[in-house]
Amino acid sequence: MNLMAEHDAPARTDLSDLVRARRQELRLSLRAVQDRTVDPDTGDPLLKYSWIDRLEKGQPVIPPQYPQLKALASALELSLGQVQDAAGAQFFGIDTVWSESHEARALVRRADQMTPAQLEQLRRLIDAIAPPE
Repeated sequence: MNLMAEHDAPARTDLSDLVRARRQELRLSLRAVQDRTVDPDTGDPLLKYSWIDRLEKGQPVIPPQYPQLKALASALELSLGQVQDAAGAQFFGIDTVWSESHEARALVRRADQMTPAQLEQLRRLIDAIAPPE
């Protein structure tokens, strides 16, 4: 089920948008993506084409777990971090904010609603707490 952010904010579509765009970029069908998510131990796909289709269309889906995110990242030739960040944003309203140095990060609720000045302050705070080496 797709979770709504607090106060009935519009639903986020970060993972949906990422999957749709990357699948089109790679010119893969829904079945081809499904086939690329096969569990090597069981031979079964970790994600069904119908789940991927509903995700892309913004319809309710059960949020994916780590094995599904890992399989989706591999299937779409994306980094696991990109897929995790998009899923966290879409399903839980959590954004990843990197420090200025890009050596530390914080998971922040509703960072998409912060002003550029607030994001800059947050980046400096992260660097102050976890300074670059």
